[in-house]
Amino acid sequence: MRGNIFGKMLSMTTFGESHGVAMGVVIDGIPPNLDFSYEKLTSWMEKRRPGKIKGTSSRIEKDVPEILSGIYDGKTLGTPVAVIIKNTGQKSSDYDSIKDCSRPGHADQVTLDKYKIRDYRGGGRASGRETVSRVIAGYFASLILPALEIEVSKIELGDGNIFELNNDFYAYLTEIQQKYDSIGGEITLMVKNCPKALGEPVFDKLKADLAKSLLSIGGCISFSLGDKLLAQKSGSEIIADLELLGGIEGGISTGRQLVIVVGFKAPVSIGELAKGGRHDPCIIPRAIPVIESMIRFVISDHYLRQRAYE
Repeated sequence: MRGNIFGKMLSMTTFGESHGVAMGVVIDGIPPNLDFSYEKLTSWMEKRRPGKIKGTSSRIEKDVPEILSGIYDGKTLGTPVAVIIKNTGQKSSDYDSIKDCSRPGHADQVTLDKYKIRDYRGGGRASGRETVSRVIAGYFASLILPALEIEVSKIELGDGNIFELNNDFYAYLTEIQQKYDSIGGEITLMVKNCPKALGEPVFDKLKADLAKSLLSIGGCISFSLGDKLLAQKSGSEIIADLELLGGIEGGISTGRQLVIVVGFKAPVSIGELAKGGRHDPCIIPRAIPVIESMIRFVISDHYLRQRAYE
């Protein structure tokens, strides 16, 4: 299997299966002498931990990171940072019923078609569990550009309901979960203090790398920059309000606020499937820290590339 490496000047390699021994990540390109805090890393990881967020999977994972390399005396060494997280809350027996069949809308059948073998326990590499590695990488990226701020502006669910990230949103998801159903939606994020002049004008556009990084998250089905209805705007409308472009022009950041809209499909483990395993009624709550981590990682990677020019 290829495709487990992302980034150029700053890169991550993720590994591990959902119900295997551990998940892990190797981050290459982290500059030396950055302040590292184990407590801040674990706090960062808490934001996506299953069993921690209301209205999500009941699976409990303690997510205790073990630093293998790249850190000494509270500082980054500039060498590859390797981190593993032991899998402790898996219940593989939940998936015995699908050992010899494929779940609709999952990667079960296509994985078997491609590799002629699959780990049916929780989805293997295609599981949302993989994202714990990305969140760790996002923490280390935050050490490079600590001034970068990412805020959730709104969440628009597939049934038309619009929420802020608050208790009303989580309560609504709990209602859906109790019906053994699920829902998709879009999340709008604002990225503040993004340095200008990041990205290249052809294949390495900043928006292209942001799109790839976010669309690689399981369940993500759409990405747009700026006004998601930009294709319907006239030229005069765009000139009158450049904020519609979302902070990137010609593939290069302008220094303005980035506006990113990401869409997720509804999880298809519903009904009897939801009763058997421990599943999320909506991907968005636990995807938010993953989205943030990938945005930080991409911008930090491009920042290091830009420093090479300077």
